[in-house]
Amino acid sequence: MFGDFARHSATAAPLYGELSDGVADDPELAALLLTAPVVQRQPVLLFACVHWLVLAHPDEPLAAFYPNVAARLGVERPPGPAIEAFRAFCGDHAADLRRLLSTRRTQTNEIGRTALFLPVFALVERDAGPFAHVDVGASAGLNLLHPFYDFSYEPGGEIGSGSTVRITCGTRGQPPIPSTRPTVVSGTGLDATPIDVRDPDQARWLEACVWPDQVERFERLAAAVAIAVREGVDVRRGDAVTDVGALVAEAAAVGHPVVTTSWVLNYLTSAQRLAFVAALDAAGAERDLSWVYAENPTLCPELPGGPVRPPSASDPTALVLVRWRGGRREAVHVADTHPHGRWLHWLGTPT
Repeated sequence: MFGDFARHSATAAPLYGELSDGVADDPELAALLLTAPVVQRQPVLLFACVHWLVLAHPDEPLAAFYPNVAARLGVERPPGPAIEAFRAFCGDHAADLRRLLSTRRTQTNEIGRTALFLPVFALVERDAGPFAHVDVGASAGLNLLHPFYDFSYEPGGEIGSGSTVRITCGTRGQPPIPSTRPTVVSGTGLDATPIDVRDPDQARWLEACVWPDQVERFERLAAAVAIAVREGVDVRRGDAVTDVGALVAEAAAVGHPVVTTSWVLNYLTSAQRLAFVAALDAAGAERDLSWVYAENPTLCPELPGGPVRPPSASDPTALVLVRWRGGRREAVHVADTHPHGRWLHWLGTPT
């Protein structure tokens, strides 16, 4: 696994590519991952746990090899391979590392995906009026805070000004970029293990799950966390299948309910995904409802409206708008996208 990860991450995450090569050649380091539950035994978990400790100990030699930490410290990477410092750091923090590996799970809250949702939100608002947002798999709820972010679509224009968070998204195919942010009357998140960013420990775990080579993404996350602490965010602990219906009903009391999911349904089983769709069908039979999802169609073939493609490691994320109007469901694949929202290829506006 570490050898495969090294090959796949060498371009996007050079540090993790380098470290993966080193771990692949070191059975003792690789065996650390056996401390984790079976479903979490992925290289990214080991690297996130080490990253969490590095963020807590920026004075140790390994920290200077991490571009995001080095940028904050104003230092340059030391000469030589990082794996030696990595091995020494893991040895010095072995007990903490094993505790983290046995209890943590990777969890991201990628706010770049809000740039994908915004054009679809504008379509929904035009169709159904101001809306109440329900984000399933919300993590810390940062994707509920899009009214406080600025956006740059290239081409497409700017939305908002003055925020400490600006999200840039390249576009093709003329997506319907709104001139102002859509009107959101409420925002509620649902997550099995929500993160409370008011807790520094939990906020640092979110940061640790970002790859350290992606300095801009790391700093953007920190700025979004600061907004969440200032503005507050409502994320409920619960189950995606059994609890989404109640949140939709609650949202419908104040506006048109809009459910979003983004790279979360692949963590459910096939049966759970079918049950999630059935729960939304039941909610949509009682009231008008919209669901906007950004999911991988190969990993989530049960979802309505997703494109049918041959399996590929480079599948783009499918952006799909599912609408229930008068009890009838319609699903439209509106765009292909980058999984983190770096680009959006619009395929067509639904009527």
